[in-house]
Order: sequence, then C-alpha cells, then structure tokens
Amino acid sequence: MLLFLCDEVLKVLNSFAVKCFTIKLRFFLFAFYQMLFCKKIYMNRSLLILNIVLLLLVGVLFYLHFSSKDKAVITPAKKAEVASSNTTTDFRIAYFELDSVSNSFTMVKDVKSELSREEDKMNAEMNQWQKRYNDKLAQYQSQAQQMNQVQSENANREMLQLQETIRNKDQELKQRYQDVYMRKMQDVKSKIEAFLKEYNKSKGYAYIFSNEAGFMYYRDTVYNITADLLKGLNAQYTKKK
Repeated sequence: MLLFLCDEVLKVLNSFAVKCFTIKLRFFLFAFYQMLFCKKIYMNRSLLILNIVLLLLVGVLFYLHFSSKDKAVITPAKKAEVASSNTTTDFRIAYFELDSVSNSFTMVKDVKSELSREEDKMNAEMNQWQKRYNDKLAQYQSQAQQMNQVQSENANREMLQLQETIRNKDQELKQRYQDVYMRKMQDVKSKIEAFLKEYNKSKGYAYIFSNEAGFMYYRDTVYNITADLLKGLNAQYTKKK
C-alpha cells in the first residue's frame, strides 16, 4: 500500500514538472524567471504532497497499532476460562525417605557389604606395606652402630624410597575404592530412577523427591511412597539376583 502511494506521488510530480518546463517561451529574457517560478511551484506542491503522504503513513501506523492491541486484549470470559483450566489441572508430588531406602533396600545392603570387603582388602594391603617399612627400619636401627657412612646413606635413601612407595600405594588404593564406591552408588541410583519411571506411569506425579535430613521442613505423609518403593525395588532385585 505504501509503495503504491509513493508511486502515485512521483507520477504527479513528474507530470507537473514536464508541464512547467515545456511551456513555450516568447522571450529569452523571461525564460529564467519562468524557470524559477516553475521550480518554486514544484517545490511547494512537492512539500504539500509529501505532507499528505506522511499523514497517510501516520494514519496507517495508528491503525496497525490499535488493531494489534485489540487482538491482544483478553476478555473477562477468556480470563475465567484460563483460571478454570488451571484449577482443574492435577499437579501431584510424592517423596520417599532416603534413609529408609538406604537401610532397607537389599541392593544397598549388598553394596555396603561389598564396599566393606573392598575396604578391608585395602587396609590389609596397607598394613603389609607398613609392616615391611617397620621391619626394615628396625633392621637398620639395629645395624646403625656397625654401618659406615656410605652404608648409612644407602639405608636412608632406601627408607625414603620405601616411604614414597607406600604413599603412592595408599593413594592408588583410595582412588580405586572411590571409583568402586561411585560406580556402585550410581547403580543404586539408576535402579531407583528406573523403578520410579515405571511406577509413575500409573500414578501421574509431576515430581518425586528423595527426603534427606534437613531437606524438607514439612511434608504430608499422604504423599510418602517409601513403602511402595521398597516393596517394588526389593521384588525386582530379588528376582534378578
């Protein structure tokens, strides 16, 4: 629409300019004044037409602005409809006691037993290294009076190397234990998530939280699904075991 108006204005201006500059002049003396006169008329009419176009543009903008604003207005009937739809939405949550799952889920008990055995093995190996160090230290202390300077320096160097070996072994065993612990805990977490995903297909909860000490200050026991969770988890684990 705007392009059409601009084209029409240009056509009027061009036709008027042609008329002014094609008037037959009788005297060359008045030709210059006539050209100025035509230019002045041309400029005045150009400004007039430009103002008209600007007014039309402003009118179009006002129309578009208020028409879009009217479309965005929500009527009271629509507000009531949205409110009623929100109130009928069933937003449900549930929770389970993490301590109860940790104490009563058979898989967690088995994982704790396995980690305890791993820790015992680690401690036993470190005790062997510590005993080796103590035995070597006692040997060199008993021979200290008979050692010369070179032998004493070699003994000190060996003990320092043995200390470094024990430190490295301790870090290695701790890292291995940590890896086993994280992997086992992730397995437990995956089992719980998989069960809850299947369990929630018939329940329709929006969120299911795990409650730990200090996490929730109030909870309605109606939404406690710990018993269902433990029953289902232990049944699945025992079947696969």
